[in-house]
Amino acid sequence: MTHGSLALFLDESASKFPERTALVHEDWTLTYRELHESSSRLAGLLVHHGVGVGDRVALSCPNTPWFTIAYFAILKIGAVVVPLNVLLKASDVAFHLDLVGAKVMLCGQGRLDHEPEVQALEGFRASRSETFIVLTTDTVALAPELSAHPTLGSLSWQQVEPRWETAHTGGEEVAALLFTSGTTGVPKAAELTHHNLRCNAEAGEVLFGADDMNPDTYLATLPLSHAFGQTVVQNTAVAFGATVVLLEHFEEHRALDLLELHRVTFLAGVPTMYWSLCDAVTQSAGLARKAASLRMAVSGGAPLAEQVHHDAHRLLGINILQGYGLSETSPVAAFSRIGYAPKVGSIGTPVPGVRMQLLEPGTWEPIRSVDPMAIGEIAIKGPNVMRGYYDDPQATRAILQDGWLRTGDLGRRDVDGWFYVVDRVSDVVIRGGYNVYPSEVEAVLCGHPEIERVAVAGIPDERLGEEIAAFVVLREGARVDADKIIAWARERLPAYKYPRSVTFLEKLPVSPTGKILKRVLGRGTSVTTSPRRSLEASNGEVGSLRSLDLIGPRTDG
Repeated sequence: MTHGSLALFLDESASKFPERTALVHEDWTLTYRELHESSSRLAGLLVHHGVGVGDRVALSCPNTPWFTIAYFAILKIGAVVVPLNVLLKASDVAFHLDLVGAKVMLCGQGRLDHEPEVQALEGFRASRSETFIVLTTDTVALAPELSAHPTLGSLSWQQVEPRWETAHTGGEEVAALLFTSGTTGVPKAAELTHHNLRCNAEAGEVLFGADDMNPDTYLATLPLSHAFGQTVVQNTAVAFGATVVLLEHFEEHRALDLLELHRVTFLAGVPTMYWSLCDAVTQSAGLARKAASLRMAVSGGAPLAEQVHHDAHRLLGINILQGYGLSETSPVAAFSRIGYAPKVGSIGTPVPGVRMQLLEPGTWEPIRSVDPMAIGEIAIKGPNVMRGYYDDPQATRAILQDGWLRTGDLGRRDVDGWFYVVDRVSDVVIRGGYNVYPSEVEAVLCGHPEIERVAVAGIPDERLGEEIAAFVVLREGARVDADKIIAWARERLPAYKYPRSVTFLEKLPVSPTGKILKRVLGRGTSVTTSPRRSLEASNGEVGSLRSLDLIGPRTDG
């Protein structure tokens, strides 16, 4: 068993590689020595404000060095990190703070143009939390709404001793509370221990070839507030003394520029990001050279379409490795084997120390069939599985039994032991008594030459119970109509599977982490074909990366 605090990763890397670059954000660079000193100063400051072992400290901060500084400062004390998505609205912030009894809230930089910080403050004021601290030393650019609250500058944090001995925390103590997205109910907080998170980060050596003597340079495109970003990027990088280049908001051209500028070797993203990168290169082939330094690319989120996998290889020269995980599993549970021919569409095999099995849906009984096409609910057991949901024994009992965690994802296992996610239990459409898996329909529609992106969901139908509806984003310049898409699908799918309606959208609704929000698409009564229209991203949603093509935690709850 791996013992001790997750914060020891930073202590050890700062000791071994003090002058190696740890974090890069715009024109701000921190070495491991500087990161360690900054985290130690903040730890001392938090203790001065009454934070102690086991206290919950909320952290609402975009992808800047302040997130990592604060994350490890909280852990060094022996307190519990409660990362919040920066796009939460005030009411959601207050709900999350009170659900876990957060004592202190640390907020991002508080710039005048940052609405998220204002929402965070309003949420804090509506909660029972005691202290609100803005993570900035620049009080000149501070939003007026935040000026009445302490900042690191006003607290003279630079005068705090830059050394703080990491608390002797047991591996089974809770390190972080990560919220589920609440797509099937109210959000719950998964209790991840130091042991959970250390094991998952250390697995990077086997899964990704991480090596502290030949460290990678990571591009953090996804929120560090999410398990995917925390473990696969931040914690793995710190464990192996690697460099993280931080990107606050994904934009494909900016991402390509950073890949080239910093010679990034490791890219983790969601399918929508790879779509965007491929689109950018399609429009300007010369951009492909910007990704030339990449050693590894991994994708999490909704299933990665086979076409995107092939486009990324053809246009960017990268093979996107696939895997699987949940916030409740820290998040990595399965991964494609390095050195083996990729099985496009597979999430790989269980990572070392982890077991996976398929259950009869709705039961705890393993499926009896050995047919490689047999479908069951994926269950996971191993050192990565959460301790439970914070202060919710009923929800914990529903998902955990004898160390096994049921995921809510339907999957199958081939003869070589590789797993495939078929769909979410909750996404399955029951049309006239037939089970239809949206991912199968989406895979077919993605092959249409004029479709760029697509999502399939069930909509209410008086006769059949549910009907199949497709929500389509067309490629630039496409002129196909709904009837032609339906006819095209009808030729390639069984009668009970092809969509009866097509809605054209400018964008698919996604969470901040890029997951398509099918519950938004499926709302309301029946859907008929409609003119092309815009459905903007739902920025207030809590991000979730379930059903992966790499390591994307499913956080539906």
